[in-house]
Amino acid sequence: MSELFPDYRSPWESDDQAMLRKHAADFFRKELTPNVARWAANHEVDRDFWNKAGAAGLLCLDIPETYGGGGGDFGHEAIVQQELAKAQDGGFGFAVHSTIVAHYLNTYATDEQKKRWLPKCASGESVLAIAMTEPGTGSDLQGVRTTAVREGDHYVVNGSKTFISNASHCDLLVIVAKTDPTQGAKGISLLVAETDGLQGFERGRVLEKIGQHGQDTRELAFTDMRVPVENLLGGVEGQGLYQLMNQLQRERLILGVGGIAVAEAAVTEAISYAKQREAFGKPIIEFQNTKFVLAECKTEVLAGKTLMDHCIAQQIAGTLDPATASMAKLWGTERQGEIVDRCLQIFGGYGYMVEYPIARMYADARVQRIYGGTSEIMKELIGRSL
Repeated sequence: MSELFPDYRSPWESDDQAMLRKHAADFFRKELTPNVARWAANHEVDRDFWNKAGAAGLLCLDIPETYGGGGGDFGHEAIVQQELAKAQDGGFGFAVHSTIVAHYLNTYATDEQKKRWLPKCASGESVLAIAMTEPGTGSDLQGVRTTAVREGDHYVVNGSKTFISNASHCDLLVIVAKTDPTQGAKGISLLVAETDGLQGFERGRVLEKIGQHGQDTRELAFTDMRVPVENLLGGVEGQGLYQLMNQLQRERLILGVGGIAVAEAAVTEAISYAKQREAFGKPIIEFQNTKFVLAECKTEVLAGKTLMDHCIAQQIAGTLDPATASMAKLWGTERQGEIVDRCLQIFGGYGYMVEYPIARMYADARVQRIYGGTSEIMKELIGRSL
């Protein structure tokens, strides 16, 4: 239930999903929130937290039960992401693992691979990551320089990646590589590397970021790393860009969903603080400016929730198109940044102190307008649909 909107319920949310929301909220409040500061200092969540989340049934919720998943739909994933925001998460790579990369495997892997890989992803035994971005290549994935040259029953992979979430813990890594550099976009393929004991696979430095300090974001390097040919997703070379484009709308939607959830959490925090903090002999919420700022922010959060609900319902129905997913990402993450900033101002100097959740929300929010496709790229994609 939403503290800010106690009578609000998403139109797609079933009774089962309402129970999941309470379960996820209780689990994260107990197992995640008390550890946020320590994980930020360590630049990673505890490895066994993945296993705890899996044991609690909070991973791979819309992966079929046949492969160890929850057998639900995108709404289940959205609920977990929303409750993570309320729990002050700034490091758990849930969306990368469960909402995004698990579906590359579910959509393109063989039945044998799904049975081998996905149950461990659902239990938390295997952590997932995806290696797209390179030092010189961001949103323009056609420009990747990592190569995968076939030699017999293996691909020999060489290259480097950066800004990779879940890079410290990942056991399965989906790699964007050129299997035929002469073919441009048609030469891109996706390979799955099983990283345990894999020669030529190197985890580089942990990157110092503005925010999301608890997320294990690193550089990765591949030097004559051998990946079995059978780990080529889809079994046919040159399908990588098509596969990426087909899955990116899930990523963009979950980022928008998370953005509005964080904005909602920020408004909730600001209202609570404004009722307690006094200035000139009265709580600051009694000042007109404070009330008006919070009134505007609350209104924008409600508008954002309805937009996300519209898109989630379309995703569940299988009708969400890339342009609309881009709208969700653009609007949700832009409003997140604006609303969190305005709420931080209400805290005054304390809003600049990292010990306060609002400060962490502020720092964590900035990257939302960059990864998963920048706001500028979202506008371009929406513009193409006009």
